[in-house]
Amino acid sequence: MSEAQTSFTPRVFSGIQPSGGLTLGNYLGAMRRFVQWQDRGQQEGFETIFCMVDLHAITVWQDPDALRRQTRELAAGYIASGLDPAKSILFNQSQVPEHAQLAWIFNCVARMGWMQRMTQWKDKAGKNTQNASLGLFAYPALMAADILIYHATHVPVGEDQKQHVELTRDIAAKFNHDYKVDFFPETEPVIEGAATRVMSLRDGSKKMSKSDPSDMARINMTDDADTIANKIRKARTDPDALPSEAEGLEGRAEARNLVNIYAALCDSDIASVLKDVGGRQFSEFKPMLADLAVEKLSPISSEMSRLMETPDEIDRILGLGADRARAIAAPILARTYEIVGMIKS
Repeated sequence: MSEAQTSFTPRVFSGIQPSGGLTLGNYLGAMRRFVQWQDRGQQEGFETIFCMVDLHAITVWQDPDALRRQTRELAAGYIASGLDPAKSILFNQSQVPEHAQLAWIFNCVARMGWMQRMTQWKDKAGKNTQNASLGLFAYPALMAADILIYHATHVPVGEDQKQHVELTRDIAAKFNHDYKVDFFPETEPVIEGAATRVMSLRDGSKKMSKSDPSDMARINMTDDADTIANKIRKARTDPDALPSEAEGLEGRAEARNLVNIYAALCDSDIASVLKDVGGRQFSEFKPMLADLAVEKLSPISSEMSRLMETPDEIDRILGLGADRARAIAAPILARTYEIVGMIKS
């Protein structure tokens, strides 16, 4: 942990939208790293809080039944990946109203110009900004509230969310300045690992996505062993052998992506992997990657399937997690209201 936030107890928070279709990118870029933070928290004595951010999901319209199913599927993915409800706090965001309450305060702290500069706003709204929801425009303030309602000091995120955590720091700093307090920490984004951004198996220049029209472009966390192996065997590559050093991957997006995935799955790094496989053709490397992926991912897929057969148990776990989350969030919100000038009964 960084020593920068000496006045705040170290605490880790992160979350994923339950938008359906968990992929290898979600696992390597987020869930697997959450488990690593959980294990570290157990060793070093800090709390880890992981959320299904269902309020963020409805910034675009969601079918209600699908949203409930997807939230449970994400919870199942968390648990199957190794997150333990006894070691981490697991809950869905909408069960903790303090998130939305603090978000309103932050809506009044954040500036329109800050929101307009957000890259994801520009990408998701496109040219038709007048038809985008107000929630889509303002959701970085809700993300800031998600983090700061727990005084989280560290947030494991992908590169695409770094800008939003930096905005969270700006909101915390402005709130502290405006009210002459040192109440909210300036949270650190944590971006690490060999495969924080997993790319398409069909086009190494594009992020792996559940919305890709080709199912062969991604590995779904619900894929069985044969499907995983088949997708890797058919992943796009180039005719050249693998290099022995990372510099040899320059300009070879598909090759870099597969090496990244291999390194992440075996808890290694690109340099170490290339030292072992440099000079091999993809006809030899792909079966190695397929075997490793099946070994690591098939148990998760099976456990997710088992958990989804017991939705009441998932709901029970999320309810208990929400109670634990509120025990942290409620006093922080109460103090925020007091600082702002709200009258308490």
